Amino acid sequence: MALGIRILAVGKTRMRFIELGIDEYLRRLRPYARIELVILPAVKIPPRIDEKAAAAVKQTEGRAILSALSPGEHLIALSERGRELTSEEFAALIQKLTLCGESRLAFAVGGTLGLSPEVLAAARTVLSLSRFTFTHELARLVLLEQLYRAFRIIHGEPYHY
Repeated sequence: MALGIRILAVGKTRMRFIELGIDEYLRRLRPYARIELVILPAVKIPPRIDEKAAAAVKQTEGRAILSALSPGEHLIALSERGRELTSEEFAALIQKLTLCGESRLAFAVGGTLGLSPEVLAAARTVLSLSRFTFTHELARLVLLEQLYRAFRIIHGEPYHY
């Protein structure tokens, strides 16, 4: 049975070049896994937002992520406070999860303000893509590229270009 991966992402991809990159990596990943990008609605953020309003936005978006989870999915949240891995370590994690019987992974990519504490608490794994800060749209593309690279590593295929 092929590994199933769903990326639960908040908000539409507005930049065309990122959308093209996402489409390219979704295509490249198809031989390795059943992959799906699920776009969840973003909450409109007012121009001036305080901490209370920001928490409410993250909570609403977090509820959407958690309700989109399917039973049995291993939730991996992407957060700047998560654990950083090399590409090889990320490949090893994917392989380990698969060997341990995890056949369905769900990656949570928050909206503009990030993920809610509820999503982070529900995640079985919390990862950081980098110490750099990425837009939530770019984070999707970076995640897909790293998933593709991980599968190339797992299958012993060249992955440095």
